[in-house]
Amino acid sequence: MSRKTLLILGVVVLAVLGAVAWYALSGTPSDSGATASTKGYEIYPTDRTLGNRNSKVVLIEYAAPSCPVCAAFSAQSFGRLKAQYIDTGKIFYVFRVFPLRPDDGAAEKIARCLPEDKYFDFIDLLFRNQPQWDVEYGVTDVHGGLVRLGRIAGMTAQQVDQCIANKAEDERINKVAADGEAKYNITGTPTFILNGVSQGSGNIPFETMSKLLDKALAEQK
Repeated sequence: MSRKTLLILGVVVLAVLGAVAWYALSGTPSDSGATASTKGYEIYPTDRTLGNRNSKVVLIEYAAPSCPVCAAFSAQSFGRLKAQYIDTGKIFYVFRVFPLRPDDGAAEKIARCLPEDKYFDFIDLLFRNQPQWDVEYGVTDVHGGLVRLGRIAGMTAQQVDQCIANKAEDERINKVAADGEAKYNITGTPTFILNGVSQGSGNIPFETMSKLLDKALAEQK
């Protein structure tokens, strides 16, 4: 075999090995443990979710427990959204906390201490009882308010404090928020991401959200 032939074979082998390495690395999940998607979003193992995980329509809500606008959306629209789109298996819903102040982190950490099937009940409890713990309502003893809500959920004051002191959760919360800000330029809550595309922030009326979801569902047929 000639030297020229050997050189050509060497180049081919290197090209093949390079392609294999690129393919393997490009399919590697990020260090956050997320599952990559070609649709502009990722579902994290630590996400709190509802609905059909296999649905091709994914709605991500970034919200803050102390946000009155988030509470308004929850009270006015989320019930119908859940009944008509989530519980029926039409969409996959992901809820992520985007903290506006440290109190949101504390509230999220308490929610995360509860069994996973109780998480959304506690988020709802936080929204409905914002006047008891939210500084935007003039509350001066936020910690006391959160302890009272924790007790309603079946926790002791000591358990609530242990949850709030969880520094690992601080890192997770901040990482999720930073990722959302970098990917979707989130500046306010609630912000809704539909199949990887931001639909804006604010108390989006159910009728508007319904049209967006119906259009996304129709595009998947």
